[in-house]
Amino acid sequence: MATKKYTVTLPEALAEEIRSEVGAGAFCAYVTRAIERQRERDRLGELVERLEGEYGPVTDADLAAAEAERREIERWFQEHEASVASHRKAA
Repeated sequence: MATKKYTVTLPEALAEEIRSEVGAGAFCAYVTRAIERQRERDRLGELVERLEGEYGPVTDADLAAAEAERREIERWFQEHEASVASHRKAA
């Protein structure tokens, strides 16, 4: 991926905190990932607005059903991983 240098202004305390956590060499990569994540959130927000405009807002019942399904899928993957691990030990 081609890169280009830009000048941005950040709060000094925030920038120094990040630099001390990730190191000077990883600062640009950290900022790049943060911008990419924000763009993803913005796009998801736009999609939600469009879908809610077309189908109406998400209800509490919808959220509860989605959370129950998420938990069930998570449980299935945990059981599947445990099964694979036990088969590997047996082999």
